[in-house]
Amino acid sequence: MPQMIFVNLPVKDLETSKSFYAKLGYSFNPQFSDDKTACLVISDTIFAMLLQEERFKDFTKKEIADAATSTEMILALSADSRERVDELADAALANGGSPANEPQDLGFMYGRSFQDPDHHIWEVVWMDPSTIEDQG
Repeated sequence: MPQMIFVNLPVKDLETSKSFYAKLGYSFNPQFSDDKTACLVISDTIFAMLLQEERFKDFTKKEIADAATSTEMILALSADSRERVDELADAALANGGSPANEPQDLGFMYGRSFQDPDHHIWEVVWMDPSTIEDQG
């Protein structure tokens, strides 16, 4: 079985977050969702658990970082084309997201970033497959 990742993200308003990610084309797994949690399905092996802040506090003794004023992490997703990078970033910005950093175009690699409604930073990056050496 391939290794999976479940990123846990605190959110202020679960319905706003669900609506934002649905508009980006993502779905949710109802089996792992309830009135305070939504399991965002990014791929077969990548999930983001969107947890209302009070629910998120059940999993940590630390304070929740205010992502509007500090960076707690940067989440990076691969894309299969430059066009997909633009589609995802444009959809995020059109549906409640905000800019995070300037686009990066290095020719062989292209990326854009945005902040979701809770200010978590997401990067979407495409890399030209012909420049990636076979690691096998």
